[in-house]
Amino acid sequence: MTNLRENVRNIAIIAHVDHGKTTLVDELLKQSGIFRENEHVDERAMDSNDLEKERGITILAKNTAIDYKETRINILDTPGHADFGGEVERIMKMVDGVVLVVDAYEGTMPQTRFVLKKALEQNLKPVVVVNKIDKPSARPEEVLDEVYDLFIELDANEEQLDFPVVYASAINGTASLDASQQDENMQCLYETIIEYVPAPVDNRDEPLQFQVALLDYNDYVGRIGIGRVFRGTMEVGQQVSLIKIDGTVKNFRVTKIFGFFGLSRVEIEKAYPGDLIAVSGMEDINVGETVTPTDVQEALPVLRIDEPTLQMTFSVNNSPFAGKEGKFVTARKIQERLEAQLETDVSLRVEPIGPDAWTVSGRGELHLSILIENMRREGFELQVSKPQVIIREIDGVKCEPYERVQIDVPEEYTGAIIESLGTRKGEMLDMQNTGNGQTRLVFIVPARGLIGYSTEFMSMTRGYGIINHTFDEYRPALKGRLGGRRNGVLVSIDKGVASTYAILALEDRGTNFMEPGTEVYEGMIVGENSRENDLTVNITKVKAANNIRSATKEQTTTMKKPRILTLEEALEYINDDELVEVTPESIRLRKKTLDKAMREREQKKLKQAMQEEE
Repeated sequence: MTNLRENVRNIAIIAHVDHGKTTLVDELLKQSGIFRENEHVDERAMDSNDLEKERGITILAKNTAIDYKETRINILDTPGHADFGGEVERIMKMVDGVVLVVDAYEGTMPQTRFVLKKALEQNLKPVVVVNKIDKPSARPEEVLDEVYDLFIELDANEEQLDFPVVYASAINGTASLDASQQDENMQCLYETIIEYVPAPVDNRDEPLQFQVALLDYNDYVGRIGIGRVFRGTMEVGQQVSLIKIDGTVKNFRVTKIFGFFGLSRVEIEKAYPGDLIAVSGMEDINVGETVTPTDVQEALPVLRIDEPTLQMTFSVNNSPFAGKEGKFVTARKIQERLEAQLETDVSLRVEPIGPDAWTVSGRGELHLSILIENMRREGFELQVSKPQVIIREIDGVKCEPYERVQIDVPEEYTGAIIESLGTRKGEMLDMQNTGNGQTRLVFIVPARGLIGYSTEFMSMTRGYGIINHTFDEYRPALKGRLGGRRNGVLVSIDKGVASTYAILALEDRGTNFMEPGTEVYEGMIVGENSRENDLTVNITKVKAANNIRSATKEQTTTMKKPRILTLEEALEYINDDELVEVTPESIRLRKKTLDKAMREREQKKLKQAMQEEE
């Protein structure tokens, strides 16, 4: 008879972005009584990163633990976005069950599918929470049917299909097993987790096996490996062996072990099977490596992490404004920062391509833009190129990544969406009416066809559309160019300050990106042309100060509001011959070649080369 640790449960909470997962964890923490009555606890307490708090999304996987009726429940909060899938895959190895949170109105979404697929592959027991049940538009029965369909589609076994359902309103801190009414608290959710999620096996008498699933870094103790004790025990001071991914072995002494409770780490002396702990003392520990006793070295299977699908070039800023706004501007500083990111982000790849440029590969636009935004806030100054998909050779065939796209739009926009994704080689899989005049469309689209699409999508649907996409698979690469910007840009011919007079004169030519008084340089992009070609303009021109009265003197003109691009919009907007200059204070768009004459020569050569190819 196998012994179990009945007083421990390990669960991961998975959900699509904005389905209330982090709010649910907040309530589970509060209602477990781990905080003092007078202790201040922030909303979405698990979102510890500034960017997570601002955007309301989980970027980094994090763990916490609560005690309920003498049972320790270890909870892992996972990112809901596929771009951070590298975080999700490792988490599934550390837990015995998952709590799948689904919005009572929106139902299952692409990212729900992505994360759930990983959980079912690990044969984990699911508990389904239909959240936001208090919404007037909630439709729990239909959403539950969608969940069943998704489970069947993902080849769930009979045991997994027999999942319990809890109806909750995380924002109100209530839950119930009945969709029509709510209990006063979330007690039934705790009970369901303890009843349905298997307890870890208690094999403390066997030799130690501890596998690292997450990495952390601390200036005082160096690298910290976070993972699960799969068998045996681990003690402070113990001499152990670390079996590396390449099969080599390093010995070290365990200097500190931390357990998790609430929002804090607690130093402990000993860890048992099923415990989720953080261990320090290993210099170069990596994800997927196994810690064992020195005399019994048995490695656990290495964790598989999906490869990056998108890459960009990061380089030292060489614009005329280089070094004006940033604190860290040299190649050495940028290299150190990228290496520090590699310490904790296993889905990232960095390859130097010269003394001051690097190819940085990640899981998607959001993954890379979050890294750039963090660097910018830390005082770095750099320039980055347009994202490119990574083409892989599979069985001798060049293949490119494809994404599954789910779109919810008012009915009147469906025709325009189908046409626009058709031009980007999208293939429609499903179309259904979800009520209230809304339509849900599902497509498979080449990933490069989606670069820059969200801006076009938002203007096409007047901001009423919702688009979500997640990596699906690699397929044979398509020839030719997909998507991209249709219009050319307005490029400054001069260095100086953008004037109101010049901006007003250019309004007929296209959309302006500049506020009056903004400093510009030659080759900087100052707006979008209304036609397909690029146009060189003088945005610094000032009105001649003469005493001749103009015929239009008495007319007052009002200037249109400039279009200011965010970092993500800028990355999506640029073409192959353009760069985004990122500093702590500004995001500027520029041509790679700043000089007009040189740019024109390059364009001619490119046209000739393309004609010769044809």
